[in-house]
Order: sequence, then C-alpha cells, then structure tokens
Amino acid sequence: MRWTLKPKPEAEKVASLKKALQVDDVVTTLLLQRGIDNYEAAKTFFRPSLNDLHDPFLMKDMDKAVKRVESALLQNENILVFGDYDVDGTSSVALMSSYLKTKTDSVATYIPDRYDEGYGISYKGIDFAHDNEFSLIIALDCGVKAIDKVAYAKEKGIDFIICDHHRPGNELPNAIAVLDPKREDCEYPYKELCGCGVGFKLIQALASKDGRNVEDLVTYLDLVATAIGADIVPITGENRVLAYFGMQVINANPRPGIQAIINQVKKEELTITDVVFIVAPRINAAGRMKHGNYAVTLLTETDTFLAEQYAEEIENFNSDRREADKRITEEALQLIEEQDEQERFTTVVYQETWHKGVIGIVASRLIETYYRPTLVFTKSGDKLAASARSVSGFDVYNALEACAEHIDQFGGHKYAAGLTLKEENYEAFKQAFEDEVSKTIDKSLLIPEVKVDMKIDLSEVNDKLWRIIKQFAPFGPGNMTPIFMTDYLKDTGYGKCVGEDDKHLRVTVTQTGKEKLVCIGFGLGDKLDVVSNRKFFKAVYSIDENHWQGNVSLQLKLRDIKA
Repeated sequence: MRWTLKPKPEAEKVASLKKALQVDDVVTTLLLQRGIDNYEAAKTFFRPSLNDLHDPFLMKDMDKAVKRVESALLQNENILVFGDYDVDGTSSVALMSSYLKTKTDSVATYIPDRYDEGYGISYKGIDFAHDNEFSLIIALDCGVKAIDKVAYAKEKGIDFIICDHHRPGNELPNAIAVLDPKREDCEYPYKELCGCGVGFKLIQALASKDGRNVEDLVTYLDLVATAIGADIVPITGENRVLAYFGMQVINANPRPGIQAIINQVKKEELTITDVVFIVAPRINAAGRMKHGNYAVTLLTETDTFLAEQYAEEIENFNSDRREADKRITEEALQLIEEQDEQERFTTVVYQETWHKGVIGIVASRLIETYYRPTLVFTKSGDKLAASARSVSGFDVYNALEACAEHIDQFGGHKYAAGLTLKEENYEAFKQAFEDEVSKTIDKSLLIPEVKVDMKIDLSEVNDKLWRIIKQFAPFGPGNMTPIFMTDYLKDTGYGKCVGEDDKHLRVTVTQTGKEKLVCIGFGLGDKLDVVSNRKFFKAVYSIDENHWQGNVSLQLKLRDIKA
C-alpha cells in the first residue's frame, strides 16, 4: 500500500481553533482537515440539528411539484411511485409511497425489472401506468435523462415529477417538475443529496403545506440514512444531519422491515458502516436475484409478523447472492491466472453463464486481488453486458468513452459504470480498453492507497480521544474514519496469526515500554514476520473498541504495517 500523509493545517489556524474549542492538537487537526475552522462550524458538526436542514422550496421546481401532487390528491388521481431497483431507488419508493398513503388510497409502486427493463424509467412502466389509469408518475433516483420516455408518457396523458440526483444532460425532460440539485439552474445550497434525500425534500415541502414541520417526518429518516449509506454519497452538510437522525431512528425505533433485518443479524447498535455492509446488501439482493418489488414490500410493511416473513425471504436471496458472488469470483480469478503472463493494466473477464445481478460485486472483489480497472462480462440476451469498477483516482467512464466505437451503450460515473456490446466486438474492445488505460493511468494508482490524517505517538491514543472521535460519526465520504500513523512500534511478544487460515494478525504493541495496546489487522496475517522478534515497525490504523465478555477496551484496527 501507498501511505499518503495529508498536509498539516497552518499553525495559526490550529492555534486559533484550539483556543476557541479548548481541545488538543490531534482533534483540532482532524477538524481543520474536514473544513471545520471555527466554533460555529464545530458546533454544527458535533451537534447536528434538524434546524440545519434547508428550506425545500429553495430547490428549483419544488413549487410546481407540490402544486401538482396537491392537485392529484384533491382530484383523487391515481399516482404511481416509480424508482430504480437498488437501495436508493427502493428506499425512495418506500418513503414516497408510505407518505402519500397517509393522504390517499390511490397510490401504487413500480420498480423496473433489472433484466427485462434495465435501469431507470421504462416504456413498459409507462404502459403499465396507462393501462391502469395512472395520471401522475413520481420518479425517484432516476429520470433526469429520460427525455424520450417522459415525452412518450405525455402523449398518453401521464404527467411526470422527477426526483433525481444524477447529473443531467444538456436537455431536461419535459416533466411537470425536475427536482435535481445538480441542475445548473438550481440554486439549492446542498448538491450531494441521494435520490431518497431528494424524495424526502418533496415530502418535507408537502408536509409544510399542511402546517407540519420536519420533526413530524423523523420516522422516515431510517430510509434516508439507509440510502445515504448505500449510495456512498458524501456524509457532509445536509446528508450528515439526515444520516445522524436516521441512525437514531434505526437504533431506537426503525420501521418493521428494517427491524426484521436487524433481528436476523442480531446486532445491538448499528453504525452507518453496519447499514452499508449488513442492511443495504440484503435490500439490494432482492433486485439482484429476484425483483426490487420484494424490497419495497419489506420496507413498507407495517405488520411485524409479515415483515419477519419478508425479511426471511430476502435473507434467502442474499444467501443466493453470496454463493453466486463467491463462485463467480473464484471462476474469474481462475480465468485471470490462466491468461497470458504479460503485464496488464486492466482486468477484463467474460463467462456467458455468470449471473448479471452480481457481476458488479465480482468486479469489486477482483480489484481486491488485482488492483486495476476491472470489467466483468456476461451474456444478456443477444449481447454481452458488463459492470466496470475502477481504482481510486482513475476515471473508468472516460476510458470507456475512448473505446465507444466498440460499445453499443454505456453509462455511469468515474468509479462504476455499465455497458453492453455485441459479442463479436468483445476482443477488439478488450484490447482497446487495455491500450487506453495503459496510456492514460498514472502507474502509482495501481498500488492501493491509504490516506493518513496525521502522525501521532501511541501515548496520545486514550479514552478521551476515542470519546471525541466517536462524535465525528456518522462516517463516510467527506468525513472518513480518522486514520493515524505511528512509528517505532514494537510487539510485546504476543503477536500471532488468528482466524480462518491464519488470515489476520493480532499483536500487542508499545512505543516507549509504558503503554500497551492490542491491535487487530484483518487480512494482514502474512505480515507476521514484520513484527516478530520484537523488531521495530510502523503502522497505519484507526482507533476502535473491543467488546469481550462484558468488558470494553480500546484497540487499534491496523490498515497496514511496514518495517
């Protein structure tokens, strides 16, 4: 791994903030690195408040959206809530439909079939709306580029309200309202909401017309926090407030569907990281293995007994997903090993039987072994479909754009994309992609990077620092878990490999001989020789706590170690 130490903030800024907050250099530095440079900003960061949420009517077209929904409610029109099949999409649909059902019975939901209809608004969905006399579709987490489909709906007498967070194209769909903070003409102060976040702003605006405020909507925030975590959007600004209060709901009084998932994994208090790795994959598994409708049914169910049954069903999908992803990853690794020995800058593999719902996960798994831009292909109808994943710092979308002559269709963003092409173009594309990446990638990006906040002494790791760091949560892009570096560490003689196949490293370290801290290094079992025989070594780590037999103690979670 490459260890990159973040630049130190200016000494005057450290001194000024330290004096204002009465905290030590470590905490002051961590705050300044996160753009928090005065008392008020620190107060907002450490004490999130629902009052910090912006007025939803600052979003372009919000007044038009509210007016159209109010008119539909008044006329008792049939409203179809439409969303993507991933966590953000299904959470958004659950949020909007749950809220509207408190106003009318004339609401239904629609999630496109991942395999039959693909991503986003579909003609099939619009035909369904027309056949069942829906006159308004509210689309969430999709639609900002669906110009032809919105026009098609208009011909059939169906209006659209779009709640999206993806970057629009040069032209917007001819919808009643396009709510998207990334619109160039939208002056909404916070640009990084997820699709469910945009949906929440719409229900906030609707509720305000009934004289209700945001405190009355807190019960919906378990869905918003789940979508924020799963969609990997920055946990800064408004997202931080929504995630903070959403996590409180998840841990105190979540909706039956989320509670049913938590009951299955038997975890007491969840962090947003748990939401990302425990709750989100289960919700996602429905759309990957069967249909996103199962996720919406679970997330909107109010009966505890039924929610438990739905969660069990989704747990089975998740087990199938895990088995498929493990098997396909093993097959893909075997294929890569069998390929020629020349140095490659990309990984591109194809097997026609691989499950389309897990190829994105498999691409991410392959990057864990071969750290380079990766594409995993499978057969989809008469074409090949692929999921692309990238390494930190490299724009895979641009690389695909450069190979567009071999591709039928592609879309996505810097680190993740999807594409389809004709089977006869596969080999030419594979070579073109390799050529493009080898030409444009900075070779240092092919070594995984760990960004280190600051270098500290082991004596500075104590309960007080840990108590403050816990208040930095929820963590995520824009506010990652602090990573520290300490050198001249020494094992006290108890270092050993632990876990299945001795994969992990457990070591008790000291720096001066006075302090001792237990460290756990997941996946670092092969580095036992670095710490053996009391050799000096340096480490990058986060601070964590270990719960064992009712006792709680500080421990270091090692990210990497070097002699």
